[in-house]
Amino acid sequence: MARYTGPACKLCRRENQKLFLKGDRCTSGKCAIDRRGTAPGQHGAQQKKLKEYGMQLREKQKARRYYGVLEKQFKGYYSEAERQNGVTGETLLSLLERRFDNVVYRMGMASSRREARQLVLHAHFRLNGKKANIPSIILKVGDTISIREESRDNKKIKELLEVFTDTKGAGAPWLDIDRANGTAKVTAIPKREDIDFEVDEQLIVELYSK
Repeated sequence: MARYTGPACKLCRRENQKLFLKGDRCTSGKCAIDRRGTAPGQHGAQQKKLKEYGMQLREKQKARRYYGVLEKQFKGYYSEAERQNGVTGETLLSLLERRFDNVVYRMGMASSRREARQLVLHAHFRLNGKKANIPSIILKVGDTISIREESRDNKKIKELLEVFTDTKGAGAPWLDIDRANGTAKVTAIPKREDIDFEVDEQLIVELYSK
């Protein structure tokens, strides 16, 4: 499976925004944005005025990197958003929010989406009581995520359960999170005001509409 394997902090610096790709490091003094607030590369410190296409491209790249999806995947989500009723940009974000790996992250069971993706790939979670190890599954209202019983003895899962709080889940009012049992249920389709991600999704729509 193709995936980005380069330095995560460079992505945040390129977008000049914290994308929270490295968990607790992003909120510490080691954060690359706080230490080096310039874009990577030899000419990163130079201020560049973006034209219309440049602004649209940056918003698309920002969203793609925030959710950790590749270009082909992202375009697929946009095509699906176009087919559905409603505002395309908001529907796009709603689809990305309901990815299996993102929901695991939102429920507080991982410090980053990258870590959540690994946990899903290793089948530590069940979807509606059944095995599911595909991070890109789009969850629907009524779907329930739970920890696989065999995984509760896993050292990493034990550590996560010990610090399992509502910190990240507080940003997902469309989830009903049971912290005592380590489960979450999708209770609604996330609306734009429920998504705490600073991105201008209309610019993404304009980019793909060209």
